[in-house]
Amino acid sequence: MQITHIHHSSIIIANTKQSLDFYCGILKLPIDETRPDLGYPGAWLQVGEHQIHLLELPNPDPIDGRPAHGGRDRHIALGVRDYEGLVDILEKNNIPFTASRSGRKALFCRDPDGNALEFIGE
Repeated sequence: MQITHIHHSSIIIANTKQSLDFYCGILKLPIDETRPDLGYPGAWLQVGEHQIHLLELPNPDPIDGRPAHGGRDRHIALGVRDYEGLVDILEKNNIPFTASRSGRKALFCRDPDGNALEFIGE
């Protein structure tokens, strides 16, 4: 056995349309239309050869009380070619973010459901 890559990461969301406004409308991730009917709302998003699965299900985790800095919380890390362009997009959409405390060209923000995302400049 040899594990070769991460195929997808799943995150729990409260409202698919609101999440698609963020992930597709702001971050410009395309939807994978091959998602079957799983018996609950959601979407599959393409990130290069990988995916993020949005699951509209009851969230067993607390949303309040999460660390202010997403690097100290569970998160998905995504590479980004135009780091400065991403900063502009986040600022124009009033999405708060914090710089990586490691000194790397990276930042953290949260989606509408409080899920932490890290963006690493390539």
